[in-house]
Amino acid sequence: MTDAPTQDAAEATDEPVAPEPAPLPWADLAPEHFQLLRLAPLPTDRNSGPRPLRFVQYGYAERHSKEHSLLRMEIRLPGQKTRKEQNVLDIRVDHAERLVTVGPDSGLQVEPLNRGIGRFLVAQGVQWAQRRWSGYRLEGGLLANKDALNEDTRLRRDHVLHASGIEVEYADAQHLKGRYVETQVGQLKGGWNTDKLQRVDIIDAANMLQQAEQKLHEKEAQLRERDERVAKFKREDSGLRFTITCLVAFAVFQAGLLIWIATHR
Repeated sequence: MTDAPTQDAAEATDEPVAPEPAPLPWADLAPEHFQLLRLAPLPTDRNSGPRPLRFVQYGYAERHSKEHSLLRMEIRLPGQKTRKEQNVLDIRVDHAERLVTVGPDSGLQVEPLNRGIGRFLVAQGVQWAQRRWSGYRLEGGLLANKDALNEDTRLRRDHVLHASGIEVEYADAQHLKGRYVETQVGQLKGGWNTDKLQRVDIIDAANMLQQAEQKLHEKEAQLRERDERVAKFKREDSGLRFTITCLVAFAVFQAGLLIWIATHR
């Protein structure tokens, strides 16, 4: 008799368990198409350091269904490992809500910094979305606080967003709590700084390799010619050294002979 109320009370205090969010479609999608990007040599930056000429790989893949669409982009750095969340940008489209969202939730983390990669990825996403869904809305979202800890990094991030047609708002005077505002996809801007970053087509890459090989052969020929000149100078130097040695020896002999003649008269 006394157990029933206790059991009912326990059941009454149990909080309902929130259902787990449904997994996003194509969560494991990997890039399928690749292009070569040229990062132009730039003066050394006081924060990011040296910025030499560099080539990186741009990969992307897209999927479509009646309910969703996805563009996944990734930048790979030859000879350098990056974290999983770096250099990745997802553009997701919800057709029922006519809404475009940007991922990952941690924000766009670019490596190397200040080379035009971030703006390039954003531009690719804007152009892709505008081709079909310019009437959709780009959902607003929070900006990562860690980007605001360095003023130059924050200003660079905000410049990329403003240049892409995305407005940024801050809830505090320290510019730590920022967010980007919901915007019509058709109002976004899809350009990037081509002085910093250029696409390289296959034929252009082949021409670059051919020119590099020709210059390498020219340098090898110049090195051989220089080595031959150096060897010739060494031979001439050895001959001159031998001649000088002989002359010195002859001069010493003559001096000795003269001294002997003078002392034996």
